[in-house]
Amino acid sequence: MTRDARYDILFEPVRIGPVTAKNRFFQVPHCNGMGYRDATSNAAMREVKAEGGWAVISTEQTEIHPTGDIAPFIELRLWDDQDVPMLARIADAIHKYDALAALELCHNGMNAANLYSREVPLGPANLPVATAFNDPVQARAMDKEDIRNLRRWHRNAALRGRKAGYDIVYVYAGKLFGGAMYFISRRYNTRNDEYGGSLENRSRLLRELIEDTKEAVGDSMGVVCRISVDELLGQEGLHAAEARDMVAMMAELPDCWDLTLSGWENDSQTSRFAAEAFQEPFVTGLKQLTSKPVVGVGRFTSPDTMVRMVKSGILDLIGAARPSIADPFLPKKIEEGRIEDIRECIGCNMCVAGDFTQTPSRCTQNPSFSEEWRRGWHPERIRPRHSDTRVLVVGAGPAGLEAAMMLGRRGYQVMLAEASGELGGRVAAERRLPGLSAWGRVADYRAGQIAGMANVEVYRGSPLSADDVLALGVRHVALATGSKWRRDGVARRLLKPVPIAPGADVLTPDDILAGRMPASRNVIVYDDDHYYMGGVLAEHLTRAGFDVTLATPSPTVSAWTFMTMEQAFIQARIIELGITIECNRVLREIGRDGAEMACAYTGRPHRIEVGSIVLVTARLPESGLYEALKIRTAEWADGGLESVTLIGDAMAPATIAHAVYEGRRYAEQLGETIDPDRVAFRREVAGLAAWN
Repeated sequence: MTRDARYDILFEPVRIGPVTAKNRFFQVPHCNGMGYRDATSNAAMREVKAEGGWAVISTEQTEIHPTGDIAPFIELRLWDDQDVPMLARIADAIHKYDALAALELCHNGMNAANLYSREVPLGPANLPVATAFNDPVQARAMDKEDIRNLRRWHRNAALRGRKAGYDIVYVYAGKLFGGAMYFISRRYNTRNDEYGGSLENRSRLLRELIEDTKEAVGDSMGVVCRISVDELLGQEGLHAAEARDMVAMMAELPDCWDLTLSGWENDSQTSRFAAEAFQEPFVTGLKQLTSKPVVGVGRFTSPDTMVRMVKSGILDLIGAARPSIADPFLPKKIEEGRIEDIRECIGCNMCVAGDFTQTPSRCTQNPSFSEEWRRGWHPERIRPRHSDTRVLVVGAGPAGLEAAMMLGRRGYQVMLAEASGELGGRVAAERRLPGLSAWGRVADYRAGQIAGMANVEVYRGSPLSADDVLALGVRHVALATGSKWRRDGVARRLLKPVPIAPGADVLTPDDILAGRMPASRNVIVYDDDHYYMGGVLAEHLTRAGFDVTLATPSPTVSAWTFMTMEQAFIQARIIELGITIECNRVLREIGRDGAEMACAYTGRPHRIEVGSIVLVTARLPESGLYEALKIRTAEWADGGLESVTLIGDAMAPATIAHAVYEGRRYAEQLGETIDPDRVAFRREVAGLAAWN
C-alpha cells in the first residue's frame, strides 16, 4: 500500500538547530515507571518507537542533581558520569532506526521533596514543596549562589548528554516539574530581586539556562525549550497572555519550542474529559511569534487532524506521548497507507498509573508496552505457531479478542465464539456510558484486524456448553467468559454479604449496562470499587433524571483514579451535576426504603433514605463453563482436547488493560512449557558497589 498524498506534509523534514528530524512525528518526553531502575526495558521501549517511524524520541524527565530528586517516582538520572552508560544505552537504541534521541533534562525544584537524596529542596521562595503527596517538607529560597550552582549543574548535565550520544537536549520549565517554572509562576515566585516581580525577571532563570545550554552544546545538539502556556488558573497562575509574552521575549533563543499545559493532569486529560486536539486553543498563534519550529500535543490519533495542525500554522511537529505508547508504529502505518491498522489511544491514562505506582507502565491498547525487553513482546510481530492445531476462544471481550487476534497472527486456526451478537464484551457495553465512547476502540481495532484474517472464524450468538466444546475437536480452549458484578455488597470493606431486606431494589452495573433502571427515583450508588464505574454510573443515572447519592468508604470519589490523574475532574463533575456525595460511608444493611451506613472511621451509624441502590463492589469470574469442562477431564482425550485455560476477567476480574494483557500472554505462551518456579520475564539487578 502507498501513502495517501494528503499526508505527505507529515513526512517533510524539520530542522531543529544543527540536527534534522526526518519527519514531523515527535515523541515528546513521557514517564514510564521504569526510569533508572529498568534501563534496558526503557531502551527497548524507545527502540520500538524508532522502528515505528518516529523522527524524534525523547526520554522522560532526567534529574540533573540530587537536589532535584523526585522519589518515589522512578525517572531517569544524570547526576554524574556514573549515569552516562545507562543514558547512552537508550540513545543507542533510538539511533538503530535513524531517529533523533532527545534528552529531557530536569531539575524538579519545588516538585522534589528529595526523599531519596535527603537534600534540602530548592525553589524561588520559602514554601512547602508542591508534591503529589503533600510531603511535610519545605523548599528554601535559592540565593544567588544556588542559582549559579543550578546553572552549572544543568550545563554539566547537557555535556554529559552529548557524551551519551544524544542529538537534542531539553531545557524544561513546564508542568510544575521543570524547576524554572516555579520562578516563572507568580504563585510561587515572591522574590524582589532580579529573578522576581516582572515577567522578564521571573523568566530570567529560564533564559540563562537556555543560553548556557546553547553555549555548551548548541553547535552539536538541538536545544528544545519546554514550557507550559497556561495553568488554567486565570490571573492567579501562568496564563495565555503571559506565555505569549514569554515566547516573544525569547523567540529565537532555543532551536524548538515544546508547548504544554500545566499541570500534568491538565496536559494529559483523559478522553472522558477532553477530546483529541483539545489543546489547540492554548497554542494557536504562538508559532507566529518565532521562526523556530513548534511542537505540541493533544492526544493526536487522526492523521487528518495532524495535517490540519501543520497546514493551519499551529504546529510544525506533531507531538505525542500516549498515542506513541498505544501504537509505536503510528507514523509508519500512516506512511504505508495503513490507517485502518492504527491502534488508537483511548485516553484512559493507564500508562500514567505506572508512573504513579512506580511500576513498569502498561497500556490498555498495547499490551507489549514495557514488555519489549522483559518478555520479548513486539507490538506488531509475534513468533509463528508451533503446530497446525486448532484453538477455540470462548468470549469476545477484551481478553478473547486479543487472544484470537494474536493467535491468528501466529498462524493458528482459531474459532472465536461469542454468546451475544456483539463483539467487545464489557467494552461493548461500557462505551455507551458518559465519556467512555473512545474506549470502544479496544474492540473496534481487534474486530477490524480479525475481520481480515482468513484463519480466524468468528461465531456471534453462539453460547457454548461443555458438550459443545468437547464435540468441536479442538486441541486448546481459552475461556474468556468475563465476570459479573456482585449484588451482595462484598468488596474491599465488606468481606461477607450485607443483609438485604426482601423486596429491596438492588442493582449492579450489569443491570444498568443491560438497560434496567432503578425502580425508585431516589438512588444510592455505593462505590467500593474506587475506579471509574461508580462515578460514571452516578453521572449516567443523574442525566437520566434520577436523584443520586454517591456513597463510598473512601474519603474521595473514585479514589483510585488519582493514579490516572482524573480524580479531581470526576469529583468536580459529580459536584457540578448536583449529586450528593457521602464519603467515608460503609454499607451495613439494605432496606426497602433506605440503607444503613456507618462512618468508616468511628462506626457511627448513618441512614440514607432512598428507594434503590446500585452496588459497585467486587466481581465474580464467570467460570461455569470451565468448571463443567474440568469435571469431564477424562473425556478430553476422546476429542483431542489438551488444555482449557481461563483468561482475563474469567480468571481474575481487573482492568481492561489487564484483560488485554492476559489475552496476549495466552497467545504468546500457547505451545510453551511454563515452569512455575522460574521468573517468567527478564529483569535487571543492580551491580554491587565496592564495600570496604
